[in-house]
Amino acid sequence: MNEISVFLDDYRQAPDGYVLAETIDECLILLKNYEIDHLSLDHDLASYTRNGMMLVKIMVEKQLFANRITIHSANSTGGKAMYNCFKQAQNDYLMPRSINIYLRPMPLNPFISPMLSIYKK
Repeated sequence: MNEISVFLDDYRQAPDGYVLAETIDECLILLKNYEIDHLSLDHDLASYTRNGMMLVKIMVEKQLFANRITIHSANSTGGKAMYNCFKQAQNDYLMPRSINIYLRPMPLNPFISPMLSIYKK
């Protein structure tokens, strides 16, 4: 099975080397058909009910995981809820503890300052 990295977001562009999924349905298709090395998840999507939290619950229920998961949502409440759901699944032995889970919020509109250009070298 091919290994890919997936970026779930309906607003931001996927980083280089990542497959973009804009809905949880697109993400579920990828989870079912590929081995996912890194899965980066947003909470707020176009649908208020079919959001990142719903995906997390489906992933735990269907045992669809990635080697590494990052929640990048700028929605601090939603992102923390997703993170806590994954951690609880690990504590309840519903998800392998070997999967690293990270909560790393990403701004919706990244600020690019000339001062930050030194970090690009």
